[in-house]
This record gives sequence, structure tokens and C-alpha cells, in this order.
Amino acid sequence: MIPRYTRPEMAKIWEEKNKFQKFLDIEILVCEALCKKGIVPEKSLQTIKKKAKFDVKRIEEIEKVTKHDVIAFLTNVAENVGEDSRFIHMGLTSSDILDTGLSLQLKEAAEIIIKDIKEVMKAIKKLALRYKRTVMAGRSHGMHAEPITFGFKMAVWYDEMKRNLKRVKQAKETISYGKISGAVGTFANISPDVEKYVCKKLGLKNAPASTQILQRDRHAEFLNALAITAASLEKFAVEIRHLQRTEVGEAEEFFSKGQKGSSAMPHKRNPITCERISGLARILRANAMAAMENIALWHERDISHSSVERVIMPDSTILIDYMLDKMANLLTNLNVKPERMKKNLEMNGGIIFSQAVLLKLIDKGVIREKAYEIVQRNAMKAIKESGSFKDCLFEDKELAKYLSKSEIERVFDYKYHTKNIDKVFRRVFR
Repeated sequence: MIPRYTRPEMAKIWEEKNKFQKFLDIEILVCEALCKKGIVPEKSLQTIKKKAKFDVKRIEEIEKVTKHDVIAFLTNVAENVGEDSRFIHMGLTSSDILDTGLSLQLKEAAEIIIKDIKEVMKAIKKLALRYKRTVMAGRSHGMHAEPITFGFKMAVWYDEMKRNLKRVKQAKETISYGKISGAVGTFANISPDVEKYVCKKLGLKNAPASTQILQRDRHAEFLNALAITAASLEKFAVEIRHLQRTEVGEAEEFFSKGQKGSSAMPHKRNPITCERISGLARILRANAMAAMENIALWHERDISHSSVERVIMPDSTILIDYMLDKMANLLTNLNVKPERMKKNLEMNGGIIFSQAVLLKLIDKGVIREKAYEIVQRNAMKAIKESGSFKDCLFEDKELAKYLSKSEIERVFDYKYHTKNIDKVFRRVFR
């Protein structure tokens, strides 16, 4: 069952009607190829093209008896075609149309996902350019480290999404293969020329070699590309969740008119979209693991992968489409708070400039261990007394032997930390 939050374009790909239409397209193309080889009469081909159709409800009725979806499909088509239906599925096995059809569905899904990724990148780029020089605290271990800019943070995200775009494009190429090679893939009952003809007509490449199925490393690569993309979205979501915390308050999700955050606490404005993305990323990772486990099948095929793929393929493509759409909308409407960023940056009295002081002392000839001791001593004093790091440095008599007050003053300049931002942006957005 397709989830209610599925976007229409993606939902259409996984509807039974679309799946069976792809089956029918493949079967007719096989008949075309066999006709060109003189195996299927031209008159029979025209009858098949004219009369071949299916009814999803009828297929479901037949499948209750056959317990086999492809046979149910073929039986229903035969009911409509009549005597010439004997040429349909000639020399084929079920996986020929199942796997080739699935490749077509995944290729279509990948095209939507690629567009989605580009929309997220577009939203990130706008934020990067707008807040290119908006200083904020860079954090490591959750603690203030050195100044960065919010635009720089976005540039890092954009670069990551470029890699995701590349991965999904490559995964699309990997999955865009079909096979029409018959039982166990030896072409005993169908010519390799037929496979080549059908795949070319469908916009696919023919697998150089396959067993009764396309090998599942292709599908695993596809789902891993989606899982990594989802992991990136989770990373962005977790960052926004941290920035939205009451104690931080540097950025937050858009809160629309009439929106409610809590049934009990009217003041709440919760990062619900980010939390949803964090949760759904776990499903994508689990599905990728299931796809990895589908690679090892018995001999030339078994169907232990089939039941898994009926769940993970629609679910993964539907979920990543939904997640990317939500992330693009979230970033487009993100409420960024530069004033709060600046306030938080300065809350520890300037200790974020500790490395700049350290390097200045080393430049003056002080050995690193001694310089580190002097700077750390004053930083700890500023933290303990909730005072000014700069004032602590001014009062340090040992430090005064190496740095004048004016030299110390010059160290406390945010431009020192943003001087190479243009170079980073040129590399990322070239």
C-alpha cells in the first residue's frame, strides 16, 4: 500500500497499473524482435499490439488461484489477445519482465530523486550566499571552538549534496540495465539479439551476463546511494535541531500561523520536520542493509530477495523523495538569527580567539608548550570568573613580555577567521 504522504509523481511509479504496463511493454517489444527474426508472424504481432491489454482487478482474481503474479498477468493478457497470445512470453522467464520492469521503475524514481536533490542544493546555496559573512560559533564536541560563518556551514552542506547527486546519478546508471535471457540466463530459448533490441527500445542497457535474474549488487548500490543521501539529510536536520534548542536559538524551523507545538504547553515551537527526517533516515539505512543481504542468493536464483524488494524499493524511493522535498522547504523557509549567533559567540568573553593568541606567541619565539600554558591559564581564568579573556591577557605579566596591548587587540578580529571564505566559496560554487 502506497503511504498517504507519497507525492503523486513518485506514487504513480509504484502503482500496480504502471508495473503491469511495463510488463506489457516488454512483452510486446520481445514479440517485435521475434517478428524481425521471422519467428512471430507480422499478422500475429499486429493482433497482439491491438488487443493486448490487462485489468488489474482481473489479474488479482487470477493470482488468487495461480499464486503467481506473472502467470496471472499473462493469463489476463491472453484472455484479451486470443490465439496469437501463444507468441507472448515465448522463450522468457518471469524474471525477464520482473527485473527489467523494476529497472525501469527505479530509473524513473532516480530521475525524480535527482531533481529533488537539486532543489535542496538550490535552497542551501541561497542560504550560503546570504549568510556568507554572518559569524557564529564553530563547535566541536558541542563546545565553542573558533568562529565560522553560517554561510560557510551551508557551503559544507552544499558540497556534500554534490557528492550525493553524483552517487545517485551513478546508481541510476548502474540500475538502468535489463535482461531478456531466459531461465538461468543462458539464452537457450531466446536470442541475445532480442535482449539487445528490447533494452535499447526501453532506454536501458542489456546486462553483459546475468543468471535468471539481474545481480543484486546493482540494487544494493542504488539503495546505499539513497541511504547515504538520507544520512546527509539527517545530519542537516540534527544540526538545525541543535541550533533551535532554547539555550542556542540560532536558527529554527518556520512556524506557520495556527501551528501548534504541544497539546500541553502553548509556548512550544518544536523542530518536528527535522525530527521526522532523523527518524526516516533510519528506515533508509535499514532498507540498504536488506538490499545488501539480497546479493547472496542460491545458485542462479531464488526468490528470497523478491518479497524484500516489494517493500524496500517503493518505500526507499518514496521516503527519500518525501525527505528531500521537506528539507528543501525547510531550508527555503529557515528562520536564521544572526543577532543570536553573535551574542552566543561572545558569551565566553572571547576565548574563541585562544589559538590566534597561541600562534602569535609562537611567532614571537615562545616555545609551543610554554605559549600553550600561558594561553590556557588565561582562558580558564576567563571561564571561571565569567570575565573577559582579553582583560585576563592584558593583566598577565608574563604574557606582557611578548605581546603589547595593541598586538593583543589586533588578535580579537573576526575577519582573521573569515579571510579565506571567498576561496572556499569559489571552490564549492565554481
